[in-house]
Amino acid sequence: MLGLNPKFEKLLSSLKEAHDIEGLAKLSLRNMNEDSQNEDEKYFANNAIEKEKMIKVAPSLLSANFLRLEDDIRSVVDGGCDLLHVDVMDGHFVPNMTLGPCVLEQIPLLTPIPLDIHFMVENANFFINLYAPLHPKYMSVHIESEKHLHRIIQKIRSYNISPAIALNPHTSLEGLKYILNDIDMVLIMSVNPGFGGQKFIESMLRKITDLKEMIVMYNAQCLIEVDGGVNDSNIQSLKNAGVDIVVAGNYIFKQTNRMQAIQSLKI
Repeated sequence: MLGLNPKFEKLLSSLKEAHDIEGLAKLSLRNMNEDSQNEDEKYFANNAIEKEKMIKVAPSLLSANFLRLEDDIRSVVDGGCDLLHVDVMDGHFVPNMTLGPCVLEQIPLLTPIPLDIHFMVENANFFINLYAPLHPKYMSVHIESEKHLHRIIQKIRSYNISPAIALNPHTSLEGLKYILNDIDMVLIMSVNPGFGGQKFIESMLRKITDLKEMIVMYNAQCLIEVDGGVNDSNIQSLKNAGVDIVVAGNYIFKQTNRMQAIQSLKI
């Protein structure tokens, strides 16, 4: 647990099992300041706003047809996507290699939809310099690959790009405690990174719920993004757990009606 009073432990466990993120947030705030009625009122006001927020959708270009990349990009843009997710792999951190900046630099000629770049690499510093001229909205680096996260975060922000930290499925949230207020997003991998078309790892729902609780407790202005196995069957559970942005590759690009696929995730 994250330092909650003993009398809250039993109730907290029950809320987690139910993926009741509203209850978790309320409980966390009460535990921080039980006697503060104003804090509770502030939470309820903010929570009402959160419930109205629609999940944003970032189609993963990893699942696009690279021979028809322009057509595939246009189809998801016309379908109402919010971001274009780009997986950058170096063949070392993950056993695969993907799109380079020389291909991606043409995308702004097609659409103003911002890029969401996810680095699955061993030398993030090099790749940040390489991809920064594309002016993406987000750059995500893996906590597992970096020894000096604060330095990398500061470097990304120096380019006026929002820094994000990605975690593999097995990686604990513990390492986020001291950087959560320095980043704009956490990317939870709900499959093992490297390849598209994998099945969602169900235990990641619990991890997302724990992350949302941590964000509330630390009063961090930090979004939650999830990547891997997202579809219309698990989207409601992901929203209930506190997800803000979903990355979907196969689910979107394998369907003829991309608009319908994207809209089914915007709940």
